Amino acid sequence: MKLKELTNEEFQEFTQNYLVSSVFQTPEYAMVMNRQNYDTFYLGLVDDTGNVVAASLILVELLGKFQYAYAPRGFLIDYQDEALVKTFTTQVKKFLGKKNIMAIKISPMITKSIVHQNPKEKVDIPTYDKTFKYLKKLGYYHLGYNRYFEAFKPRFEAILELDLNANQMFQKVKKEFRTKIRMSDKNGVRIYKGTVQNLSYFYNMTKNKYPRGLRYFQDAFELYQKRNMVDLYFALLDTKQYLVNAQREFQNQSMICNRVTEEIFKNKGKASNKTISRKIAEDNKLADRKNDLVRATNLLHHNPDGIILACAMVIKYKREAYLLMDGYEPAYKRLNAKHLLIWKLMEKYAKEGFAVFNLGGIADPENPEKYKGLDEFKLGFGANVVEYLGDLEYITSRPLYMMYRNTAPFRSKKKS
Repeated sequence: MKLKELTNEEFQEFTQNYLVSSVFQTPEYAMVMNRQNYDTFYLGLVDDTGNVVAASLILVELLGKFQYAYAPRGFLIDYQDEALVKTFTTQVKKFLGKKNIMAIKISPMITKSIVHQNPKEKVDIPTYDKTFKYLKKLGYYHLGYNRYFEAFKPRFEAILELDLNANQMFQKVKKEFRTKIRMSDKNGVRIYKGTVQNLSYFYNMTKNKYPRGLRYFQDAFELYQKRNMVDLYFALLDTKQYLVNAQREFQNQSMICNRVTEEIFKNKGKASNKTISRKIAEDNKLADRKNDLVRATNLLHHNPDGIILACAMVIKYKREAYLLMDGYEPAYKRLNAKHLLIWKLMEKYAKEGFAVFNLGGIADPENPEKYKGLDEFKLGFGANVVEYLGDLEYITSRPLYMMYRNTAPFRSKKKS
């Protein structure tokens, strides 16, 4: 077997027919990252009959005068075939070493465990330990079981299985979320498909969550769109409907308060503490409904065409819909537009025959700390937690790697 650089067409053909896949191992992602100042190429291992048996997109970053490579989501290879992994690793090392690339980092889709949510059950993958030990034996250095987002790609992902009908899926959604979804719809939040013109709204909602700039999302939208692999959706508040609902809620609460008041007057001097407490509680609700009414009136006055509250960009590849990025307007968080948006996307992709909806990275669910809200949101839809191995580093030119490490203090001093 021999290693060779693949053409765009050869790599695309291999990935289309290979069982394991990732949106980050596609020609589209290569072109996106090429515009982010990474050099990109494809490597393929070809057997004696000319068939490609393993491949990978390779990204190369220039770190000063040194070059460092990445294989996003790891090599497309059967990691349980030890002979194949050894051959591919050996030849990749030689190839990258000749290009003066000091090392490569991979974040392979080697699953360590899966935590199912309904019912909650953790399943450890029986082949994991053997695969992990063999990779270390080959010289891969494990960068640790990180709990948050220190890795090249998230070590934990929230993945929804779309193998049920809409009613069954909705019942697997957290009860509190189901209420929020219904209320968001009732308040006039509507879901629309976006265009390139909506990307500025999208970026403003996501710029504090992701290190990439607007150009990254513009490039992703442009390049994935060529093969109909990208969807941009946003949640818009219909301010007219919001006002109608606020008026209705205010009227309904007024009627409730009037009935409680009448009950107290009928039992004047005999009203129980329970009735009085209820009166106070209902009056407080009425005050809240009044505030909602004032808010809705002002929103309609200043935004007659509605307000964009949340957005999401999804990459579609084979039978997976991958949530690349989402965001919302914090000022309108109480309207739960993002809850409705994710639910509507779940419905849509299930109807279109997708097997999974990948909600993207989360922190370690057993110890999320500052990412607790992120974890609870994604897992609240009934997603399973898939835990991967994490990052592996493989040195391809030890002299260059050691030179890079030894000059680190000088680079830091110069930068400071």
